[in-house]
This record gives sequence, C-alpha cells and structure tokens, in this order.
Amino acid sequence: MAELSGLQIFKYLPGAKKAEHTNCKECGCPTCMAFAIKLAKHQIDIEKCNYVTDDLKDIFAQHSKQPQKTIEINGVKIGGENVLYRHEKTFINKTALAVIVNLNDKNWKEKFEKIKNFEIHKINENIKIDLIITQNGKLDNCIKYEDLKNLPLVEIIDENFQSTANKLIEIRKKAVLEKDENYSSPTCVYFKHTNDLYSLCAKASYYICKYANMLIFEDFDENLFNALISLRQNIFTDPQKPLQVESKVYEFNNPDENSIIFLTTNFALTFFAVANELESLPVPSYLIVTPADGMSVLTAWSAEKFTAKMVAKTLKNFKLAEKVKTRKIIIPGLLAHMKDELEEEIQNENLDFEIVVGTIDAFSIGDFVKNFKP
Repeated sequence: MAELSGLQIFKYLPGAKKAEHTNCKECGCPTCMAFAIKLAKHQIDIEKCNYVTDDLKDIFAQHSKQPQKTIEINGVKIGGENVLYRHEKTFINKTALAVIVNLNDKNWKEKFEKIKNFEIHKINENIKIDLIITQNGKLDNCIKYEDLKNLPLVEIIDENFQSTANKLIEIRKKAVLEKDENYSSPTCVYFKHTNDLYSLCAKASYYICKYANMLIFEDFDENLFNALISLRQNIFTDPQKPLQVESKVYEFNNPDENSIIFLTTNFALTFFAVANELESLPVPSYLIVTPADGMSVLTAWSAEKFTAKMVAKTLKNFKLAEKVKTRKIIIPGLLAHMKDELEEEIQNENLDFEIVVGTIDAFSIGDFVKNFKP
C-alpha cells in the first residue's frame, strides 16, 4: 500500500470538484492543491482543512500507518522500515549484528573480550558489534537471550535458506504493501554454530538485503563481520545523499616533509580507491581531500564544486606549504585540462606548488609513482 500522492489527495478536496470553499485559504495554504501536496509529505495536519471528507480521513489514516514497528535494544534501534527498496525513499535502521555468548561455555570470557574489543573504521565511522546477547547469565551492557525473546520480535531460526528468505520477504511485503499489523514486528534471524563460514557469510549477506532487522550469531569471526559490516554500510546509505569523507590532509605510511602529495575530492568511493593504493605504496605520501559535497572528480568539476580558486584556498587553509618541502601536487588525470588554471590560482595565493597530472584510474598509481620524481 503506497503512500498517497498529492494528486490522489487533491481529488477529495473542494478544489478538484470546483465546489464551495474551493481554494478558501482557511488552512493557511494558497490553494487546495498546495494543501494536498503538503499533506502528502506530512507537512500539515489533515484537520487544518475544515472541509475534508470522512472518506479522505479514513483513507489517509490507513495510508499513514507505520508499516513496521521500531524497537530499541540497549540503545540500538531496529525496524521502522517503510519501503521494500531503498531507492523508493531510503532504509532507516541498519540491520543489527549481534553475537551470542553462552556463559556456560569454557572459553566464554575470551570470546566476550574479542567481541567487545572488535572495531573497524569505515568512512569516518568506528563500528563495533551492535549487541552482545548472553545465555545462562547476565553481563553489564548486554541483553539476556531470555529477555530478547520477550520483545515484539519475529525470530527465525535459520535452518533452510529458502525457507528463511521466503519468510523475511513475506513479512516485509505484508507490512509495507498491505500494512498488516500482524506483520509489523521487526524480524531477526538466528544462526546456529557452523564450520562453514563461507555459506554463513553468503546467507547473512542476503538477509541483510532482504529483509532481516537483526542477525544473531553463535559464531564470532572477525573476517565474517568485517565483510558484513562493509556490505551493510553500502546498503544502509541514503541514495539521495552523496557519501563523503572529511575534507583534510590524510597521511599514509608516516610521511615527512619530502613525501609525495596527491589531491582528490571528498567523494567516499574515490577517496577509498585512492587511499587503498597509497597505503600499499612502498613510499609515504599525503592525500589532500577537497570539499566537493561528496561528488566525484568530473561531477564536482562540472557542477563547479571543484574549481581552481577552491583548490588554491584549500591548500592555503590547510597550511600545506608550511608542512612540506615537496612542491609537486599530483591531480587526477581526468582533470588534466585544469593544470594551467590551477597553477595560476595557486600563484595568486602566493603559493609555489607545481601541478602534475596523474593517473585516470586509481589502480595505476603504483606504476605512476615508480617513475615519479618529487
């Protein structure tokens, strides 16, 4: 059951019927159509219109129901989703990743410490395991499995992939498309111990996409969770907002005043492609990341978010000339046409950097550096 559009709402209002009170402005909007559009976006109360019919009130109430409940567990929110596909609006709460610690197990303390200390850094975010769930006892900042089962959650024990997948899809469709309150509780999938981590990773990856709100594991493997967190971070991003990193000077392999200098925009995918290559170089380097609203190199240039003046001011603001003796800055090969313009603006800021055109593709940086003389 999709949300009502402004046009669908408008059909019930006086303006569509050219009836009395058409565009009366009593609601504070200039026209009935303007009121309908605001109501569709939930920017105005339906009661603001004194001439709304009971039919529209009933239909609007039905369409405005939250398809899935949101619940909070030890500060972690799950559920609250209202679409099947993130491009329709966006997903809201990331699939929580939880691990079981059985306090009757001989090595539970060692496992608990590994889980508690696990942390990875992804796109300006330090990420840890969302929840630790205890069995046969209680630990601080953890939730007991018995308490978890008392929450309004639908738990699916993963014993057959197709069966689990079908249940998850059915529940989400019933909740979102039909707004059936019998299917409004968040879902969690429980994985029992297995030695087949490849299969576990594949299944868990699928359930993150469709449509588990939480995954519970008896096993803890750092490589497994690293992969799942990377996938989850890609899925649970707002496709309407560019993914960006902080604009600053990044350091790789302990650079000094004579190290190589690269430059790119703050588009996350570009940054990590370049950063991965710089980390693997046998030489230290700096990477200047310019503010570009999270746009890629050519997109930022075409949208005038990457300009020669902006680059020159960025270099001056970062006080790079004071940190290094190196006077060559390597720019992406796609911006070769900006070389002269960049150097001119840099000189206007009383800086003496030289612009060098680098590679078009990040994977070519290693070969480029072999023949580069700072």
